[in-house]
Amino acid sequence: MRVEATALAGVLVLEPAVHRDARGFFLETFQVEAYRAIGIGLPFVQDNHSRSGPRILRGLHAQVGGAPLGKLVRCVRGAVFDVAVDVRRASPHFGRWVGVELSEDNWRQLWVPPGFLHGFCVTAAPAEVEYKCTALWDAALEISVRWDDPTLAIAWPIADPILSPKDAAAPTLAEIRDRLPQG
Repeated sequence: MRVEATALAGVLVLEPAVHRDARGFFLETFQVEAYRAIGIGLPFVQDNHSRSGPRILRGLHAQVGGAPLGKLVRCVRGAVFDVAVDVRRASPHFGRWVGVELSEDNWRQLWVPPGFLHGFCVTAAPAEVEYKCTALWDAALEISVRWDDPTLAIAWPIADPILSPKDAAAPTLAEIRDRLPQG
């Protein structure tokens, strides 16, 4: 597996070895010792799978408080622009983001550590995204931030996304600053 650091400490892009032949391909999507060796928070306790159509944008979300949540994200069908935003108040990178294309063709994964918002938009539909989580989802601990918060200035590759009602009504980062993790 090739590991690529991003501009945000702790956020990693992972490219597993893909073995191809006339029958198709084979890859390991997760192997506990390999991931532990690169510092990815374990154990994983929940797996999620979503399917999204054209122009869908999901996020930005994080789980904070007593059960902060890390995610290992991959796109198994279609393609997405996947984003992580550092919202740890004591971080020198607070409010900065990185975006990576994840697709069925590049097999890349994005590690989004606890303390980071996560979201993605569909760039090739339908898109199916799977992610492993380090904590069980708890609605009371979830925070959301507007996808188009001007202080974040995320360069989304779509201009007029389709959002859930919750994401459309999400506050700005400044409006929820007191709920953000310290560090």
